[in-house]
Amino acid sequence: MPLPISPVRPPTVVIFDLGGVLIDWDPRYLYRRLFTDADAMESFLAEVTTPAWNAEQDAGRTWAEAVAMLAERHPEQRDLIEAYHHRWSEMLAGAIEGTVAILEQLRGSVRLFALSNWSAETFPIALERFPFLTWFDGIVISGEVGAAKPDARIFEHLVITYGIEPADAVFIDDNASNVEAAERLGFVALQFVDERSLRADLGRLGLLA
Repeated sequence: MPLPISPVRPPTVVIFDLGGVLIDWDPRYLYRRLFTDADAMESFLAEVTTPAWNAEQDAGRTWAEAVAMLAERHPEQRDLIEAYHHRWSEMLAGAIEGTVAILEQLRGSVRLFALSNWSAETFPIALERFPFLTWFDGIVISGEVGAAKPDARIFEHLVITYGIEPADAVFIDDNASNVEAAERLGFVALQFVDERSLRADLGRLGLLA
């Protein structure tokens, strides 16, 4: 996605998505241990524990409700479904170090926030594992708000809670729909691809040398 026209002055706020930008999360890290057949694993993730099903937890549905509902539909796969919750931590591979380095460079020069689609029940696992999450001036988690990106309500919650003017803020996300939603609300929005392109974009905005 092309970089928007540079603002008159450098932004004073930078907002990061977490999963896929700063944290490497993928259910396959767990399910490769539980399946011997890669095609069967992909079918399970596409047809049973679907992204849409997982998104409901990000939007506030409890894991107990989610697992019970899905296990009733697929009783023969109950153990695999329950693993999505009980072994969720095994889906976290680690930090995306290049982006964390950018975050560290920005510390002290701008206000830093995180805006992430994430279950309120599992986010504490990430807080314990990734010390850089303490660098943010504020973190908004969809599961706590009850609305998930690209819903405008979660952006509005961030803006109102922390007194952010969208025109003065850069929003970084790997999901094109979320980037487009931020643009519509007046943010300078960047789609994350890799460290190199993000550094270049932030440099053009006057945020990195």
